[in-house]
Amino acid sequence: MQKDSKIYVAGHNGMVGSAIVRILQKNGYDNIVCRSSSELDLRDQQAVNRFFESEKPEFVFLAAAKVGGILANNTYRAEFLYDNLMIASNIIHAAHVHGVSKLLFLGSSCIYPKLADQPLKEDYLLTGELEYTNEPYAIAKIAGIKLCESYRDQYGANFISAMPTNLYGPNDNYNLQTSHVLPALIKKFHLAKESNSPSVEIWGTGSPKREFLYVDDLAEACLHLMLHYNEKQFVNVGSGTDVSIKELALLVKDIVGFEGELAFDTSKPDGTPRKLMDVNTLKSAGWEYKIKLEDGIRLAYEDALEKGLLLEE
Repeated sequence: MQKDSKIYVAGHNGMVGSAIVRILQKNGYDNIVCRSSSELDLRDQQAVNRFFESEKPEFVFLAAAKVGGILANNTYRAEFLYDNLMIASNIIHAAHVHGVSKLLFLGSSCIYPKLADQPLKEDYLLTGELEYTNEPYAIAKIAGIKLCESYRDQYGANFISAMPTNLYGPNDNYNLQTSHVLPALIKKFHLAKESNSPSVEIWGTGSPKREFLYVDDLAEACLHLMLHYNEKQFVNVGSGTDVSIKELALLVKDIVGFEGELAFDTSKPDGTPRKLMDVNTLKSAGWEYKIKLEDGIRLAYEDALEKGLLLEE
């Protein structure tokens, strides 16, 4: 991939896509083509084909997806399956038809079986039942992986896939009804500090462990894989380290500057006890994460404050 190569970033307005655009620009790639969802409906095969025919991108980062938390995933099961299937199918097929040199498809750690051993290795895919609440999303992402593998097997296409762990950072979702745990904690502690609340409620016991990766680290990993990785095997992208929800809450509490107490509501579910990625394939490909969790949370908090994302809803 040359500095003047034409690069299409699908989903450039999202947290992941915008981070990929930032890392490309930072590294001198200035021929980047993007389309918002209002300009190009990626579920429309004809529209996608017209776009590839007219723009002729040489490289594609497929970061576009319909995303949401557990509630959204479980409520809009048909849309999560259909939209994500169509986005992946249309872009991957068009990339093949129009001779794209290389494509990187981005999935999710939810592709793994609900009860898979820890840490999650790439070869655990399709060895057990998926978590029911996000099964439609996971199936669409698994289909994307298999499309990349199949176009490689049948046509020799250099299509690769990466599966990120839990992400956070600039352009994250801070809506308490639909956000994931880390941005939700940042907002909860900030609002509690502003209102001088005596405590912040945390769901469950605080014992489940989760892995987090700052989104700019993911973007750097994506660029590294695009430049240096050409294998069929999809790659887990994470830090390879995890933290308990209680430890995470105490870290956010300290960074935000909230001086009250933590109140654990043990009537609420804990969820999966642990979700940790095995990142040995990624390390073998020559990349490791750089931004420590504490530093990343500080950056995310500053960004959210600056953009007014932590106001009372």
